[in-house]
Amino acid sequence: MEENTRVKKFSFLLLLGFIFLCQAAGILGALFTTPAIPTWYAGLIKPTFSPPNWLFGPAWTLLYTLMGISLYLVYQKGLKDKFVKNSFVLFLFHLVINSLWSIIFFGAKQTGLAFIVIVLMWGLIATLIHRFRKINMVAAWLLIPYLGWVSFASVLNFAVWWLNR
Repeated sequence: MEENTRVKKFSFLLLLGFIFLCQAAGILGALFTTPAIPTWYAGLIKPTFSPPNWLFGPAWTLLYTLMGISLYLVYQKGLKDKFVKNSFVLFLFHLVINSLWSIIFFGAKQTGLAFIVIVLMWGLIATLIHRFRKINMVAAWLLIPYLGWVSFASVLNFAVWWLNR
């Protein structure tokens, strides 16, 4: 990363825009998730450690908010720097993968394929944390709860696939 990278002036509206961008990924996923919860998902065998359904909405809302703040902090460093720009683009790609997981798991009901996607997502999140810490340490730390949740969700996804194969 270039040493002369300048931090942009704080913009509350831009911060909200980045949070909304991340929330939009969640909203897209929810379009596939919500109808499947009382029908298909309710009929699946789930492991004993599966949390109650009501927990997922608040957890993801918080995580998408933290993701948006994290992305904003990276953006503030300026996209003229190649490392920052590539990290920013990688985050956007990861957001597509994030939405794709819900579409595959709940929409297509392909729990095995969804597990592969969530493992890819986990790797992308870990890579983003590594890259973001070189840009803005707070941005990296804001993604740690997300990595923790996706780690748990990966185990849950695998268990649901295994129990229902």
